[in-house]
Amino acid sequence: MAETTIDPVCGMSVDQATAPSAEVDGTTYYFCAPGCRKAFVADPASFLGGGHTHGGHEHGHGGQHH
Repeated sequence: MAETTIDPVCGMSVDQATAPSAEVDGTTYYFCAPGCRKAFVADPASFLGGGHTHGGHEHGHGGQHH
């Protein structure tokens, strides 16, 4: 059975076996697409610290997230 987790950028459920990932402070995070990974790696604190939310936004899975 595939293990899933939530993309910290957009909130999508992703399969850990196939999803792009990045490690920050010893924790591995998984993403729906390279664009979400890129946004997270550029500023992880903005997604982990609760500074702002991304609920309901649209993104193009590979484009900019602003």
